Amino acid sequence: MIEFRRSPNCLNCNDCNKKSPLFGVLNEEELKLINEDRFEVSYKAGEMIFKQGSASTHILMLTTGMAKICLEGQGGKNLLLRIEKPGQMFGGPGTLLDRRNYYSATALVDSTVCFISTQKFKSCIRSNPDFAEKFIELINLNSIFTFGKFVDITQKQMPGRVADALIYLSEQIFEANPFNVTLSRQDLADMTSLSKESFIRILKEFKDEEIITMNGDFIEITKMDSLKKISMVG
Repeated sequence: MIEFRRSPNCLNCNDCNKKSPLFGVLNEEELKLINEDRFEVSYKAGEMIFKQGSASTHILMLTTGMAKICLEGQGGKNLLLRIEKPGQMFGGPGTLLDRRNYYSATALVDSTVCFISTQKFKSCIRSNPDFAEKFIELINLNSIFTFGKFVDITQKQMPGRVADALIYLSEQIFEANPFNVTLSRQDLADMTSLSKESFIRILKEFKDEEIITMNGDFIEITKMDSLKKISMVG
């Protein structure tokens, strides 16, 4: 008989309560409600967590690892919207609307995801105004980030877009410099809405100008001020 066990990273909602600003406002009774029938799924690097257009049945919370959120476009072209880290909720906007996924999520590294009942989630929204406010705040932050992303990729030249991607990875995702890039070159290109060849060419130009150094999958931004200037100029 197959047994499903929770890993040490997802034993109970009280532990996640300490990690997530969203669930941090729930009381013990509400956490118990959420905890009743949630379950955890493990994904290997490269495995799809859910696909654009598929049914959206649960609210998802990344408990370990890292995931990429992509919009699938025409002709197999994707736009990598953002990268999710542990403690971040990434159930699609259709979960509470028409129960469809409007983007795809894929594990970038070995990851675990907590699946939370949509109905239990809705119950907490109705009973806890602070939770509802935090949830709306999260939605608004994601929307603002997406608006900025679309402005950048439609109005900036190629060097500005590549600069934006490197700054985002260093300051917001890996929070390090140098950092080990766990994304493929195609993923990096998808972040900027460029072809892989164009992205690699701009990256080489930054290296030749000693703005960055590269050693395998490690990238170091050696001239952050110059890179941010390129980002500003576009």
